[in-house]
Amino acid sequence: MHTRVTGIAVRDGQMLLLNQDTEGPRTWSLPGGKAEDGETLAQALRREMREETGLDVEVGRLLYVCDVTAAGVVHISFEVEVTGGRIGDVMDGADTRPIRGVEWVKVDDLPGHGFSERFVELARAGWPGAGSYMGPKSNIGL
Repeated sequence: MHTRVTGIAVRDGQMLLLNQDTEGPRTWSLPGGKAEDGETLAQALRREMREETGLDVEVGRLLYVCDVTAAGVVHISFEVEVTGGRIGDVMDGADTRPIRGVEWVKVDDLPGHGFSERFVELARAGWPGAGSYMGPKSNIGL
């Protein structure tokens, strides 16, 4: 089992997403990735956000934890605030799946980008129950 951290940045009603294939049918994902040995979760998330989006972030509150049992992954998502960098300044080889783009997407448009209505409801509501264990990944609709 390994740990995957993702950052959820929301500003002006938009969420930061990667245009990138996922393990499912979606072609958009949250930025983040695997924590390496010796890294804290915050260090891993700052590194992944920089590599995949070109942005520097401040890691905020824990939003949720869920299991991706088929892949042997614990998925941990944090709220992040963009503090610098340049969007789209993606490092070569930043991910095993090519990143086609980095965009701010309206929260209301997330279902059209493959995110579930449940995920959108949680985002609109400001992540009630932040810091919760959500069980299997399918419970949050990712």
